[in-house]
Amino acid sequence: MKNNPEAKPAWLKKRICLNNKNVSEVRALISNLKLHTVCQSAKCPNIFECFSKKTATFMLMGNICTRNCSFCGVVPGIPLKLDKDEPRNVANAAAALGLNYIVLTSVTRDDIIDGGASHFAETVRQIKRLLPSVKVECLIPDFKGNIDSIAIVLSANPDVLNHNMETVKQKYSLIRNTADYKRSLDVLKSVKKISPATITKSGFMVGLGESPGEIKQLLDDLKRAECDIVTIGQYLCPSANNCPVLKYYSPEEFAEIKNLADKLEFKHVVAGTFVRSSYQASLAFSKV
Repeated sequence: MKNNPEAKPAWLKKRICLNNKNVSEVRALISNLKLHTVCQSAKCPNIFECFSKKTATFMLMGNICTRNCSFCGVVPGIPLKLDKDEPRNVANAAAALGLNYIVLTSVTRDDIIDGGASHFAETVRQIKRLLPSVKVECLIPDFKGNIDSIAIVLSANPDVLNHNMETVKQKYSLIRNTADYKRSLDVLKSVKKISPATITKSGFMVGLGESPGEIKQLLDDLKRAECDIVTIGQYLCPSANNCPVLKYYSPEEFAEIKNLADKLEFKHVVAGTFVRSSYQASLAFSKV
């Protein structure tokens, strides 16, 4: 696939004040503890801003994914076996960074019977054991729709359970051909059935050729799934091998989408060019 040759608009130029010492410290800490971050592996545009503030989203179970979604910058392939020390190392990294809100995500591990749910749960427990007052958000894959796996993660009492829809129903065959729209919605519904008090969250991208009506349908479906927090951001192509960007949404268009979502009375909605599911997650949590 070739990238859209259209020049990027001015609002995609992000100006931030970097603390290069912090960036270096975060990189070194992650490397020394043999950890991975979605910031690095997915080529997130917010990486330098977040690292500069000494925060990061930890990506569990390696940096090789068993799926190959066409929008994603994470490398697909055959992953390595699980690192039994990773849950404790993530907790130690969070303590070293002084985090009070921690986001855990992972590659998809279809090669593991429970999809890595037990590894998620153990990481949450290690964090809460070392840092009892922190809040933990788990951004999980779909676990092939396995309800038992979702229950395993919830047994560790994460404060937020996040599963991203990523795109509208009509674009799943293009960018998530190994996922299923209904199955992803059912993940969110299952959380509320198992643990009604747990805050649920989901995010999706725009810029892949979706229509306003399709965006409205997705928002309606998320509301029916009792999703609490919704994040909406601009898709930015991570490499020449990924799906091209078909549209750059203006700040005014993001405001319109947020207004549409706000009318559905989610507990909190964030929409904007650089919004990502885990970006400023603690701020979104504080609004619920």
